[in-house]
Amino acid sequence: MSAHENPFAGQNLLGGPAPTHLPVETAPLELLAGGASPAEVAAKYPTSSLAWAQLADDAFVAGRVVESYAYARTGYHRGLDSLRRAGWKGHGPVPWEHEPNRGFLRALHALGRAAAAIEEKGEAERCTQFLRDSSPTAADTLG
Repeated sequence: MSAHENPFAGQNLLGGPAPTHLPVETAPLELLAGGASPAEVAAKYPTSSLAWAQLADDAFVAGRVVESYAYARTGYHRGLDSLRRAGWKGHGPVPWEHEPNRGFLRALHALGRAAAAIEEKGEAERCTQFLRDSSPTAADTLG
């Protein structure tokens, strides 16, 4: 049966909210792929969760955990803003498979990781659960 013949095609039969798909951020992606530093990209495109997530990852690897936390928190909040603009109502799937969602999901993971490192247990647990609820694939891939 084709999608045209299936009256349920495209409907969420499980009753939950539809997955949220963020728009592609072409300019930040191109800059990062071209070798621009994440700091340059975040300064030019401060709404890019991907740039903030990369800053958080770089800081964490360098042992600058509090800095990583701050970058991740910024990327996380910028991502929440983007999700809301895309129709997200505070819950529901944010699939890792949709590449533009990865900046937000990476920032959420980085926030949880940094929170755990500074022993902010409640925040770390909330971030871990939120990541798993949003995208089990992201939780498995990043975790």
